[in-house]
Amino acid sequence: MKKKFTIPTSASYAINTIVLLAIWGVITLMISSGVITNYWRGILITIGINIILATSLNLSCGYLGQLPLGHAGFMAVGAYAGAIFMKATPAAALIRSGNTLPVIPLFIIAVIISAVVAGIFGILIGIPALRLKGDYLAIITLGFGEIIRVVLTNIDSVLGFKFTYGAAGLARIPKFTSFNICYFMVILCIFIIHTFMKSRHGRAVLSIRENEIAAESVGINTTFYKTSAFVLSAMLAGVAGCLYAGYIGSLYPSTFKFMKSIEILVMVVLGGMGSMFGSVLAAIVLTALPELLRAFSDYRMVVYSLALVLMMIFRPEGLMGDYDFSLKRIIQKIVNGINKRRNGNE
Repeated sequence: MKKKFTIPTSASYAINTIVLLAIWGVITLMISSGVITNYWRGILITIGINIILATSLNLSCGYLGQLPLGHAGFMAVGAYAGAIFMKATPAAALIRSGNTLPVIPLFIIAVIISAVVAGIFGILIGIPALRLKGDYLAIITLGFGEIIRVVLTNIDSVLGFKFTYGAAGLARIPKFTSFNICYFMVILCIFIIHTFMKSRHGRAVLSIRENEIAAESVGINTTFYKTSAFVLSAMLAGVAGCLYAGYIGSLYPSTFKFMKSIEILVMVVLGGMGSMFGSVLAAIVLTALPELLRAFSDYRMVVYSLALVLMMIFRPEGLMGDYDFSLKRIIQKIVNGINKRRNGNE
């Protein structure tokens, strides 16, 4: 029997890189030629931010099997940390002058600061919260998200000077988030999650989701791995917040209310718990659908809500279930199918 065709891991990464660069090239060409307008370019950036939020929450919900509802809080602290740093730099003047090259290292530092600050909050809330399960974990993380919003609103009166500017909002943030930056940050974040889940640490996280008692009985440090996955999820949410701040140019605590966490959770559930491709697909659909329905402005939210209800009735496991897209697997299946037919004809 002829040996099946398999693609080496290094070749698989090379193929994926070529495909992603080709997609980026096509979209960039469409933007430069005017096929994609500035309005839809903004929608693409919003989709990218939502993809990072959905895939990072899927790490906690889908892969770890927990139910945190404070993702908007991690996004908020990341957004404010990155924005305050960028406001303290000459980034705004550099962007206005068209000299954007020196802004790149400032942006990298801002992303790192956002990730670190969100990660610190992830540790602070994760260690005590992850001792709980189910509804109790959801409630305590929900409370954390609301505490963060209230602190951002009132911290200036405690400090005695302008820091977050409270309910008035943090304005005049340098608009450093472009489509190119957002696209490659999405790829980086997905690669980080993919690499983590394919490692032994990721397998430990999955074992905790399947049976925490059994995982602990074979020597897996469940507290460490639960906290690690939760903190990584928080850090990526902070990165998404930094990109959001750099795109909108102003931040308001009211943006990060409880419903923001629910919106992100809906993307994860709709895409399929534990499916990264499902989270990406759901983030695209749920971000673009309200914009596509603007022609039916009186009914668009009804249609949007009805689509979610029907989805949960007829496919409660989500769009993709637990399926994860693999270009390597598809190519191997096609080539092996062709070889099988060829051998059959012979």
